[in-house]
Amino acid sequence: MTVTLAAVRAAAAASAGEVLCTPLVPSPALSARAGCDVRLKLENLQPTGSFKLRGALNRLRALTAAERRRGVIALSAGNHAQAVAYLAARIGVPATIVMPVNAPFTKVAHSQRYGGRVLQHGQTLQEGQALLEDLAAREGLTVIHPYDDPLVVAGQGTVGLEMLAQEPALDALVVPVGGGGLITGIAVAAKALKPEIEIIGVQSARFPAMRALLGKRVTRGGGITIADGIAVKSPGAIARRLLPRLVGDIVLAEEDALECAVALLAEDAHLVAEGAGAAALAAVLASPRRFKGRVVGVVVSGGNIDGRLLATVLLRALVKSGRMIRLRIDLADTPGTLARVASLIGEAGGNIVELTHQRMFHDVPPRQAELDVMLETRDAAHGAAIEAALAAAGFSARRLSDTAAEPAAVRPRA
Repeated sequence: MTVTLAAVRAAAAASAGEVLCTPLVPSPALSARAGCDVRLKLENLQPTGSFKLRGALNRLRALTAAERRRGVIALSAGNHAQAVAYLAARIGVPATIVMPVNAPFTKVAHSQRYGGRVLQHGQTLQEGQALLEDLAAREGLTVIHPYDDPLVVAGQGTVGLEMLAQEPALDALVVPVGGGGLITGIAVAAKALKPEIEIIGVQSARFPAMRALLGKRVTRGGGITIADGIAVKSPGAIARRLLPRLVGDIVLAEEDALECAVALLAEDAHLVAEGAGAAALAAVLASPRRFKGRVVGVVVSGGNIDGRLLATVLLRALVKSGRMIRLRIDLADTPGTLARVASLIGEAGGNIVELTHQRMFHDVPPRQAELDVMLETRDAAHGAAIEAALAAAGFSARRLSDTAAEPAAVRPRA
């Protein structure tokens, strides 16, 4: 079977009522930042929190009666795992999920809660492949591949059908890329319907295999990325065959750009997105000249981010934008001095979040103290005004963190 527009349309018809037709929404705040008309395709709103439901459903519907009885098996870092476990339970098919031992806690927990038999093995997906193959052979399980299966790719392509139906004026689609199933399906559908539309893929700079496939220059990848959902070392065979003639470019997003995009989606668009889900926005923000004045469809592919990681990203965004600062203040160790400093900060509109009063360490002279204060401010200029107010009152304050300005998105590598 090849992936065609007809196959994508068949997948859409078969999934009607089973998979959410997610909204394509404008974002005035993000559009202003990017200099183009940003339309967000909210696949993070699917029941399992990502687009993976679409392809998994299309593949599971093709199982024979015997295959349903024996069960299925999938290898995944999280989103495909959740989709297979969720859908298999709904249709009464036993599901075994192989996940790396370092898979995000929330994705492991959800896969188990949906009813999957979760087996964690190895540090990478490649290390889990041997276990998957062994179990599939011994137990007669059908493998549901996350991206290298024509039925799965056709199911993912329904995202593209919906986007063009929702906004025919789209000039470009920007899509996160891991193994290539999502962008391949979208590209097959979108290019058939609107040949002039530009399809741009986005990979983590630490996992640039698909960019290399297009003959683009890349540096050696690897390591840990916030975008674990697209941390794939080798693209699938279907993507290798189809993408070079369908996709205009694959760009790379650095870690700080991905982190910034997660925070901006939360603050400006009021959306929870995982690192992979924010990758397309990171690319658009990094290339304002490329997208200027265009109508750009941005696929928010998933929202399954660990709560602690999300909290860390949001707090780091406060620091980077100057809305959270740390000051070290020299003061005399005399009654009332600490209260005076607190009053000055309060009068200047700062909010004290944390305070450490130090007399014994940091080589502080006798009868002096150092005060480390974490403050919440309106913005970087407000923080500077608080420092000025302290200095005017005779208190020496110095920054303990770099909060000069919000970081600019990192441009994709040429």
